[in-house]
Amino acid sequence: MRIKEGFELQNVCGEHIVIPAGEENVDFSRIISLNPTAAYLWENVAGRENFTVEDLAKLLLDEYEVDEQTALEDCKLIAERWEEVGLAEK
Repeated sequence: MRIKEGFELQNVCGEHIVIPAGEENVDFSRIISLNPTAAYLWENVAGRENFTVEDLAKLLLDEYEVDEQTALEDCKLIAERWEEVGLAEK
């Protein structure tokens, strides 16, 4: 999996917002906001050629007090959601 090109994370008035960069990605019908944990994950995998759910979970385990099973489950949901809204692809 990887973050699709053309999106960047910005901090707008204290909110983590993913915005399109480039005309082909402009769609103002939806604003994509990430909570601080999802933003942390995004910042650590954006620009990578590939990452896995396990890579995301490792990032959570390194940064937060969470058990491995919870980290894996949460990261699976995040990855699925990013794919669903068109921010990431396999």
